[in-house]
Amino acid sequence: MRKVVVIGGVAGGMSAAARLRRLDPTARITVVEQGAEVSFANCGLPYYVSGEIPSRADLLLHSPESLARTLGLEVRVHTRATEIDRAAQTVTVERGGDIQVLRYDALVLAPGAYAVRPPIPGLDHPRVHTLRTVPDADAMRALATSGATKAVVLGAGFIGLEAAEALTHAGLQVAVIEAAPHVLPMVDPEIAWYVRDALNRHGVAVHEGVAATQIDDVDGRPQVTLSDGATIDADLVVLSVGVRPRSELAAAAGLSVTEHGAIVVDEHQRTSDPHIWAVGDASASIHAITGATGPVALATPANRGGRVAADSIMGVGRPAPKPLGTAIVRVFDTAVGMTGASRRSLEQSGRDFHTARTHSGHHAGYYPGAETMHLLLHFAPDGQILGAQGVGKEGIDKRIDVIATGARAGLRADDLVDLDLSYAPPFGAAKDPVMMLGMIADNVLVGGLRQHDPVDPLDPDTTFVLDVRNQPEWDRGHLRGATLIPQPLVARSIDQIRDLANGRPVAVHCASGFRSYLATRTLMGAGIPAANVSGGFMTLAVTQPDGVES
Repeated sequence: MRKVVVIGGVAGGMSAAARLRRLDPTARITVVEQGAEVSFANCGLPYYVSGEIPSRADLLLHSPESLARTLGLEVRVHTRATEIDRAAQTVTVERGGDIQVLRYDALVLAPGAYAVRPPIPGLDHPRVHTLRTVPDADAMRALATSGATKAVVLGAGFIGLEAAEALTHAGLQVAVIEAAPHVLPMVDPEIAWYVRDALNRHGVAVHEGVAATQIDDVDGRPQVTLSDGATIDADLVVLSVGVRPRSELAAAAGLSVTEHGAIVVDEHQRTSDPHIWAVGDASASIHAITGATGPVALATPANRGGRVAADSIMGVGRPAPKPLGTAIVRVFDTAVGMTGASRRSLEQSGRDFHTARTHSGHHAGYYPGAETMHLLLHFAPDGQILGAQGVGKEGIDKRIDVIATGARAGLRADDLVDLDLSYAPPFGAAKDPVMMLGMIADNVLVGGLRQHDPVDPLDPDTTFVLDVRNQPEWDRGHLRGATLIPQPLVARSIDQIRDLANGRPVAVHCASGFRSYLATRTLMGAGIPAANVSGGFMTLAVTQPDGVES
């Protein structure tokens, strides 16, 4: 009888244990979990805090008893693994002073991660909480429903933003503190702008580019001091500045770990020991685009890793793919999705890339209720899809998932033109925004379109900026130093444009990029060096707000 010990439950550990049982009905499978819950919906915790998930029981997927009954698993909660003896193939576990030694033929490590605790004086205040477990959510919900009126969230990543939304829904006044230059640091600044706007529209105070430096107790409640000298009173502080792998047990056993503590695994989730596998937030993955090695703290890779590890133990199955980091988060009425690499990670890795942008309705514009989606696609000079991001009120999940699927399948950016997507006016457009991104990429790759990236400043002294919108659009706001010539008049204004440019290259923009593309083609046909501003004025207003006047 094969003996398998799984250290840690939830996504990775329970996926491995369940898959192993399906593959080997006779194996003795023991799951060791140091917490009270071995199988719970940790991604649902913020929505329990907000009250959207009304019952705590809805978060609990399985109990030790249900897992014993349905899968024949031996689950030990409130039990901590203290030592791995690789030579003897044993794990020492402890519960309430009772110490036992479990022998294994295969060991799966799924210990998860810790919330990072920066060296902030006062961080041990009893009203400072993390949001990673059901007891964490219980404590936060108890405060939210028992008179708390103010909360401070430290960190504006996924969990931080979900916590901010949840506490706002619960009736609290919320402030979000992010030490990075913008909220949701893993996306590009132009996408993060819309996230900050959503937070502000729903009454959340946003402090970017500052950090908490101290937490004081004022009559039993925390007061947070920021690096800019501001102080914020709170009834509750949520700590969400990142996670680090819980890999001490693995490191003590001599398993290979990265410099940041993630357990090194191969494509079958096997560690440096042939009898030990690791999955989930504590294990390291190689990013499919950047090649960076580190943990990917997302539920889908953790579940997939558990399945891959179980298959590997049984000598069957497929390897785990390199993750793209596809993710989505809701911030009130706004969804933000991403896959692949961001601008920052591409620049840090030294990759050359182009960016296509669209600002399109999530369904046909003539059908009532179309909501604008802001999408961008990073792609390599050879057409490889490098990353995509999107923000909007509707339709973001579908578009990011389509692009992620294309990237996983090895499609080029210009192949997105040829996707056979479903279409009816309530659901999309005949030319879906994903296909439009592909069309822009195709034009760039075949040399039919030069783009100006709106992230790069437009200096009227060195570049002639041509605005081809109409007069009312110009009156509502325009770039300082730009010249207005509406797109229908461009063809008859070639000589005027040439004289005004006076040898300078021409950067052309409209609201979103289509009319300026037409104008750019007209100018190129007349022999005038011209580049279309990617994303148009809608992107320029976000990336270069200081240059906008009305």
